[in-house]
Amino acid sequence: MARPDIPLAQLHAFVVLAEELHFGRAAARLGIAQPPLSQQIRRLEDKVGHALFRREPGRVTLTPAGRELLPAARRALTDLADGLAAARAVGSGQAGRLRIGFAASLALTVLPDLLRTFRQRFPGVHLDIREMTSAPQLTALRDKTIDVGLLREPPAVDAELEFRTVLSEPFVAVLPAAHPLAAQRVVPLAELADSPFVLLPRAAGPQLYDQITGLCAAAGFPPRIAQHAVEWQTVCALAGAGLGVSLAPASIRRIRLRGVAFRRVEPGTARTRVAVAWVRNDRSPLVAHLLAAVGHDPRDRP
Repeated sequence: MARPDIPLAQLHAFVVLAEELHFGRAAARLGIAQPPLSQQIRRLEDKVGHALFRREPGRVTLTPAGRELLPAARRALTDLADGLAAARAVGSGQAGRLRIGFAASLALTVLPDLLRTFRQRFPGVHLDIREMTSAPQLTALRDKTIDVGLLREPPAVDAELEFRTVLSEPFVAVLPAAHPLAAQRVVPLAELADSPFVLLPRAAGPQLYDQITGLCAAAGFPPRIAQHAVEWQTVCALAGAGLGVSLAPASIRRIRLRGVAFRRVEPGTARTRVAVAWVRNDRSPLVAHLLAAVGHDPRDRP
């Protein structure tokens, strides 16, 4: 059986009349004259197939059919109001779901303050936080399985994505505490030439990997890689276990592991960048709010 197509205006008129039980007061509340109100009620009764009100001199009452319809009519109007409010909230970026990829080491730097700021400004937005290394973030952004990425050493140019630097930090040497160089406050990079290295695999972050190996090459040696580890905490743990040394972003010093020493390196001019990444020309209000929280709003661009 086909469902009747009932305009919401008719349901609204019905609910108001059911509450007032007086055509004059109901019409005034609706801001219309009595004849249009009577017409709307008649049309609704025609679709229901039964009278909804008993009309008696000086008195209006609900029929059994009217009493049965009233709760459903109220629910329909409430559901519509709730749906409109939810749609407006999502459309303005006050609600919805924002998927954020982040490199694990950023939990030591920009991520906590960023999430705290965003949650304070937009408590109605659900944050879907996904830990992943830089290269998978780029793929996820292009595949639209995340909305924003926080990563290290983004590509210089990308046709599909945009990047903005949010942090720049120097490198430190990660050494076993028993390593002879751990006794020095500053380690000349060339003195690491004879030590095995523990590094992230290149596939996890090609730009950062190439930057670290390039620093070693500039110091006169190719790093002898003894072990790979996907996360910086694991890199540090393996270094502490004596498997090798590493070069890492300075924020890694916040990882407190026994048996690990962090030392400044010379030359100390090289820095690693942390960037926020998003799909080029994405004008989602949620993405715009996140970018504003890290100090960059794409809507400010010409």
